[in-house]
This record gives sequence, C-alpha cells and structure tokens, in this order.
Amino acid sequence: MADKNPPAPMQPLGVFDDPKYAKLAVENAARYQSAGPFPHIFFDNFIDPTLCAAVNEAFPEPEHIDWVVRDHKNTLKRYQHDETKLPSTLRGMLRELNSKQFVLFLETLTGIDNLLADPYFIGGGAHFAGTGDFLNIHADFNWHHKLQAHRRVNALLYLNPGWKDEWHGALEMWDKAMTGPVKSYFPIFNRLVVFNTSEDSNHGHPHPLTCPPGVYRRALNLYYYTTHRAAEESNDPHFTVYKTQASSFAVELGETYRKSAEKA
Repeated sequence: MADKNPPAPMQPLGVFDDPKYAKLAVENAARYQSAGPFPHIFFDNFIDPTLCAAVNEAFPEPEHIDWVVRDHKNTLKRYQHDETKLPSTLRGMLRELNSKQFVLFLETLTGIDNLLADPYFIGGGAHFAGTGDFLNIHADFNWHHKLQAHRRVNALLYLNPGWKDEWHGALEMWDKAMTGPVKSYFPIFNRLVVFNTSEDSNHGHPHPLTCPPGVYRRALNLYYYTTHRAAEESNDPHFTVYKTQASSFAVELGETYRKSAEKA
C-alpha cells in the first residue's frame, strides 16, 4: 500500500502544543463534568481542518490492510489497533492523541488526575463501519490487563466529511436505566467527543448504517486509564483477577514482539 502522507507542515507532530487547547480544557471543564447522562463533551473543528483532511486521506481503504472484525449479534465493525499496519500520518495522529500534552488536556477537562495513555491501543486505534454496520448500546470493558489499570475516559475523533444524518451513525448516550438516548452526536468531520467510562456510561450507534457503498464511518478511538479508582466504582466481579495471564491478547502481544527480534 502506498503511504499517503501530506507535506511536512501537515504532519500531526506537536499539534497539541498550541496553548489554545489548554484554554479550551479550562473553559469547558465545568460543563464537561456536569453533563448528563454521564460526563462528556464534544468539540467541532477540533484540529486544523487541513490536517484532519490529511488524516482522513491517509485512512486505509477496507481492502488495503487486514482489519480486526467484530461480527456478532451486538456489533458489526472493523478496526486496527496495530499501528504498524497504518500509514505514518495516522500513526502520528494516534501518537499525538497519546501525548503528554493531550493527556494533560484530558486531565484538565475531565478532572481525573494521573491518566495513562494506552500505547497498545487495545480495542482502539483506527475504526470504520460501512453500510449495515452498527454498535449496540453498551458499557465498555473496564480493565486493561497490560497496564493493570482502570478504563476512565474515551476520546473519539471523527473523520467524515459530508456525513448525512439520514445515514444514521450518531453516537447515542443513554441513561442509567436504559430507557433511551439522552444525547446524540453525529460523526461529522473533525468532531472530537470525550466521555467518562463507567458501568453506567451506556453508549453506541445501534441503528444499521445506510451510507452509500464505499462511504464509511471513520474514527480514531483512544482510551485512557488510571491505576486507582474509587472503591465504590471498582467492585465488579471482573476486577478480581488482575493478572496479565488473564488476557490471552496481552500475553500474545509480548510473544509476538519478542518473536519479531528473530527477523532483525
């Protein structure tokens, strides 16, 4: 696959060094933390639009790389969390979204200190969905076996110019009682959505997409963690086994990396 990259000025490196992001976080922290049905916010025109267009342009087509496919009764989607399979522009943007500057932006915005970025992009990375795809309402997995940390925050950067409402695909946020959506955000170009994750952060895009063939709902999904969480938020049964060996994926990551040394 040809590596589709923009000229050097449009590379992502240092995009969040701009102090405007710190200002944005400070000015919106109270609004974020008081939002319902759970703390969240969205920002339109989040990064330079030319950069966002370059990131979108670099996004691989379905046939260009191997994708992880999730296809069962609750979801039909594809994603790639192995950054080595992605073009350098996409890799650069993912790394900037994991950078110190962006983590500080999130800490200021959410009020959650000591956030950890995920260099493994487990479950995250580049996501896309096409005609007929969907994601039922759910609460996210809440423990990272490799980092030994609690999942706390999601950040989703959408890359979809010209997205039409009638294609569906809006991110729906449902109430704790699961009676219906309280907030809904379409995945429009250069929109960032950030929200806290908990047992009650019910969300998804449950309506099958009706976008035309060849049009995809594209996003970069980033997840952030802390090593500590309030006891009242950490009493689920799936927190009782805090071992890397409990996750075959985490074990496989290390084995695959070590085997790659044989090719050097």
